[in-house]
Amino acid sequence: MASASLASSSDMDSVAQRLLDPAAKEFDVALLDNVVAAAYDPTSPHRAGANKALMTLQESPDIWTKADAILERAQNPNSRFFGLQVLDDAIRTRWKIMPPEQKEGIKNYVVGKIISMSSDEQVMNREKVFVAKLNLTLVQILKQEWPHNWPSFIPDLVGSSKTSEVLCENNMQILKLLSEEVFDFSRDQMVTEKVKMMKESLNNEFAQIYHLCEFILEHSQRPSLLRVTLQTLQRFLTWIPLGFIFQTQLIDV
Repeated sequence: MASASLASSSDMDSVAQRLLDPAAKEFDVALLDNVVAAAYDPTSPHRAGANKALMTLQESPDIWTKADAILERAQNPNSRFFGLQVLDDAIRTRWKIMPPEQKEGIKNYVVGKIISMSSDEQVMNREKVFVAKLNLTLVQILKQEWPHNWPSFIPDLVGSSKTSEVLCENNMQILKLLSEEVFDFSRDQMVTEKVKMMKESLNNEFAQIYHLCEFILEHSQRPSLLRVTLQTLQRFLTWIPLGFIFQTQLIDV
């Protein structure tokens, strides 16, 4: 089906141009699905051309503005991952020059998507890999925006965690990723001053995170949530001030 659709075009360059056509009323997600299907099909005669077309799309400075359409309407799972990839690229390379309303739009979209998917256990089980990739996208945004432009992030996350165990489990994954990014992987990717600011914020807000972990360990019977909570706590305990530990019941536990 994908090959048949693509064979009607003179070449893949024209397909890429059709997808990038500024005069088009809306982005042709179905055509993108066909290109992605050909790119991932080792038997497709259009595979090399499809990969070239995807590279052309990725190099377009405005392709990230189509990410929401791709994520919402794509039928091919690999198309959705492509949509997230172009969004990640924009966050890493274009964030500082984006207008505030575009930044806010991306932030709200990613947060809303994570909350809607991670609040439903069936969706989470089916879309675990995709949600994990969305979590990484959120962390990329946090590295740009938190704490200076998003001071409420930790309180918001802690508050929402008490509304649903499924949502809480994914929130723990986000906290674990954030700690890893700031304390383990930050040397090469962020300037020292930014890392210092994020570390100070995590230190200052650790009490909220710890009390959430304590709440979960005391009240939850969900094995997967208890496991990720302990993993997150372990990650944070490698750098929090030692004095804080002795002010809690953690030693007794």
